[in-house]
Amino acid sequence: MTDEFDIVPPEAIDSGRATDAYFDRTVESLDHAGRNPDVVAEVTADQFPTGEWHLLAGLQDAAALLEGRPLDADALPEGTLFDGGPVLRIEGPYREFCRLETALLGFLSHPTGIATRALEARRAAPESTVLSFGSRHVHPSLGAMVERSALLGGMDGFSNVAAGDVIGREAGGTMPHALVICFGRGEQEAAWQAFDEAVPESTPRIALVDTYSDEVDEALRAAEAVEDLDGVRLDTTGSRRGDFRHIVREVRWTLDAYGHEDVDIFCSGGLGPAELRGLRDVADGFGVGSYVSNADPLDFALDLVEVDGDPAAKRGKLTGTKAVYRTADGGHHIGLADREGPDDAESLMEPLLRDGELVREFDLDAAIERAAADADRVGFDSVDANAGD
Repeated sequence: MTDEFDIVPPEAIDSGRATDAYFDRTVESLDHAGRNPDVVAEVTADQFPTGEWHLLAGLQDAAALLEGRPLDADALPEGTLFDGGPVLRIEGPYREFCRLETALLGFLSHPTGIATRALEARRAAPESTVLSFGSRHVHPSLGAMVERSALLGGMDGFSNVAAGDVIGREAGGTMPHALVICFGRGEQEAAWQAFDEAVPESTPRIALVDTYSDEVDEALRAAEAVEDLDGVRLDTTGSRRGDFRHIVREVRWTLDAYGHEDVDIFCSGGLGPAELRGLRDVADGFGVGSYVSNADPLDFALDLVEVDGDPAAKRGKLTGTKAVYRTADGGHHIGLADREGPDDAESLMEPLLRDGELVREFDLDAAIERAAADADRVGFDSVDANAGD
């Protein structure tokens, strides 16, 4: 039995080994020719603003990859919404970062896709608790990235324990169907009571109430079996769900009728923004899984736009070093860096590295606040989001 998993180790990423082979050939060719031009490179998804907003994430890992090399870099603040133009600019000898492009784009592309989906879910139920349950749908080595990106998008918590160790946050969770099944059909009360008696006092008492029988029946039984029950969770599979909103309303009605008005209702299982909008007035919270964790990575590219001080770009890309602005009305604007920007506009590109030294601090809480404020500023609304709604 092997003691290794199919995971590229961090040292391979940092050394530039986690690269596309043609970058090795590029470095070999430049070295043979004695060339190592000073370049400006920009990471961009769309050349011009498109009106389709994305939430920048993954910048902390990207900065760590570039740190310690003779490079300057500027970037949008993590947690900024953008709909075009560069999010990161690198300046320095090309061979110093040529092999890093593959990993650098991965560090930005996947987290940005996940954070954007998390923001959609957050905006779909702004007054509800929304938790990230999706790390089980991705490779386990990505758990911390998934959960950090989900938090950045505004989700209130997450389930992956090891991810919590990495990002310095405590994971949360209550019980799976397997716990109830271990006690057997008709013994749901025993499972709920064992959970109540065993877990730390700080763990919310949330009973899963759709394992064997009707959700209304199990919800009422749980509320009467566990003193000071905090809530019930409905995770019914879609094949048995029917009109989920009606089920939730019926559970609420029955709990209230028997004096359990203080027992909250949480929903999970295949939920996205459309479902959250349809349930947010009858449920107290949600667990969102694959809608967030399975987000498509954003298709970032890294392009050279200046070589030895002269504008340069491939066909279809905009030449020259660019500036990025946010105007008071929430507009996202791109322009040449050596020209004047729009009136009363805020420049969004900020120093990240100077001669390889990190000159920016990363604060997840500040990035979360920035994302929420920027979403208001640009009018981000999950109703208009394109992704899977």
